[in-house]
Amino acid sequence: MEQPVSIAPLVVFRIAFGLLMLLSSIRYVLMGWIENQLTDPLLHFHYFGFDWIAPLSVAGMYAVFFVMMLAALSITLGYRYRISTVIFFLCFTYVELIDITYYLNHYYFVSIVALLLIIVPAHRYFSLDVKLGRVQARNQVPQWCLDVFKLQIAIVYIYAGLAKINYDWLMNALPLSIWLPAQSNLPVIGFLFKYEITPYIFSWAGMLFDTFIIFGLMYRKTRLISYLAVVFFHTITGLLFQIGVFPIVMMFGVLIFFSDEFHQKIINRIAALFRVKRVENSSGVAGVRSNILNVSLALFFLFQIVFPWRYLLYPGNLFWTEEGYRFSWRVMLMEKAGTATFYVKDSESGKEGAAINHKFLNMHQEKQMAMQPDLILQFAHFLKDHYEKEGVVNPKVRAEVWVTLNGRPAQLMIDPNFDLTQAKDSFQPKSWILPYSHN
Repeated sequence: MEQPVSIAPLVVFRIAFGLLMLLSSIRYVLMGWIENQLTDPLLHFHYFGFDWIAPLSVAGMYAVFFVMMLAALSITLGYRYRISTVIFFLCFTYVELIDITYYLNHYYFVSIVALLLIIVPAHRYFSLDVKLGRVQARNQVPQWCLDVFKLQIAIVYIYAGLAKINYDWLMNALPLSIWLPAQSNLPVIGFLFKYEITPYIFSWAGMLFDTFIIFGLMYRKTRLISYLAVVFFHTITGLLFQIGVFPIVMMFGVLIFFSDEFHQKIINRIAALFRVKRVENSSGVAGVRSNILNVSLALFFLFQIVFPWRYLLYPGNLFWTEEGYRFSWRVMLMEKAGTATFYVKDSESGKEGAAINHKFLNMHQEKQMAMQPDLILQFAHFLKDHYEKEGVVNPKVRAEVWVTLNGRPAQLMIDPNFDLTQAKDSFQPKSWILPYSHN
């Protein structure tokens, strides 16, 4: 872990990450998502324990994104690197935590990478910090500075592969047998999705790719063919599914497995393209670990390895209850949809009426809420507080929620007579979720 290695792979990783985050932030603003996702909704669904996170005003959120863009650009250029990585991590994670209905695995991955970038000296070579004399140039770092990113990428892929080893994915080709035929109009390859065998091929190939691709990237003789597989796999998934910049992030991220010479050539070409004079007197090693950092990294990766298995502590079908589903690298594993009707009852008069969900939620929020039990619970408590302010005495809220999983007939998710205001969210199993009865 302390073996000195070239800093070049870390520098290329820094540049690629910063540039992609800059473009991603610009895209977010141009798509109008600040208003649509953050400032316009009347209600935001919170991550457990983070209900104190709230969006700023429209101007405030634009300011956050402007600061985040500057931080991403500074990471790319290696300018005031330490403070830039901290600012980017805080801004990005803050935005991510505002509304859980927009949770994606790749947002979680970006936050983790940004956190790890804070502790590595990725600015000690080919950076403005070196050019301006703010830090002394170094051409080597300890092996651990690269390995923390390799290990995190390995966890993402391997856990995504292990999650695909389930009966529906491998034996029924679900949900791909639902999704792929709908993409039959795609140019060049769309005709393949008309065949019944195609979803099975894609399902097995996806599981094998995720589970084993890291091992191919680790060895020089198989690295190039493995990288071509990465490019092909993520290009196809990017075309088929709306998953943002994640495919591009992974295509560039796995380059860290390539040789020092490969990355030095990239740096040389960038330097030549922009006519940048590289610092030649840059011998030495940067990034010596302290005992505190050793312990922190050990605990961090122990958490990363153990936390995705927490679903084993919960009863029932994971895809149905989603207890332990998030933050476990389960990517595009199910087709799930629901309809939820909430009934609010005045405890004094006994009168009951149905709430109109879209009065409080946008379409995306309503769609996500109607199939996730913890969000159903949050919305029930919101309705209680809302109608209590409207004069309803001690409101009781129940919900009739019908959910379909992987194209099977819909069934009730929770007891329609249960007063959801009596339940509190926690890490404990939610006993009010009805068992999944379909095989």
